[in-house]
Amino acid sequence: MMFDDRSHAGKLLAEKLKEYAGENTVVYALPRGGVVLGYEVAKVLECPLDLVVSRKVGHPMNSEYAICAVTENSPPICNQREVMNIDQGWLDSEVLRQKEEIRRRKTLYTSPNISPKGKTAIIIDDGIATGLTLLSAIDEVKSLGPELLIVAVPVSPSDTAETIRGMVDRFICLDIPVCYLGAVGMYYSEFSQVTDEEVIELLKAANKK
Repeated sequence: MMFDDRSHAGKLLAEKLKEYAGENTVVYALPRGGVVLGYEVAKVLECPLDLVVSRKVGHPMNSEYAICAVTENSPPICNQREVMNIDQGWLDSEVLRQKEEIRRRKTLYTSPNISPKGKTAIIIDDGIATGLTLLSAIDEVKSLGPELLIVAVPVSPSDTAETIRGMVDRFICLDIPVCYLGAVGMYYSEFSQVTDEEVIELLKAANKK
């Protein structure tokens, strides 16, 4: 399945989520890319849009290769095979550095910090690759006591999809390919980087009364 761009994917997800429309629902998007989809979903569901910020911890020899992911309040989710041979002092320091970056970004984006307690919480991202950042985001939102926890994404590898199904009340995925192409961007015709400014504007637009 190929999506035109993130807005297109968000509109398709919104169609699958219409039954959850209303003020008792909160959409939590992973910045930056997930916010574009989250905006489209929140608009259709007529509910607030907030952020769940999850940051990857890259391997010390290759920063693009994620070995852990961390959110502001929950412990890191790690690839245990990878972290076995990593210096623990370095890892602890990097986790703290990423938590600081999360706090900086939430301040920059003026995240509304809406509690999911007793509500329907829908976590949105633009797709799943390793799944670490999304698994970390699930832990963060789940710890805050939502009544119903849903994850909705356009595309996911099959093994990660099975893991997520066991962690949430409902998992919605538009495409679970038999042979995953290795990167989320492969499933989009247009997949340019989303800027901080776009995130800020989308949050404002979604939450204006």
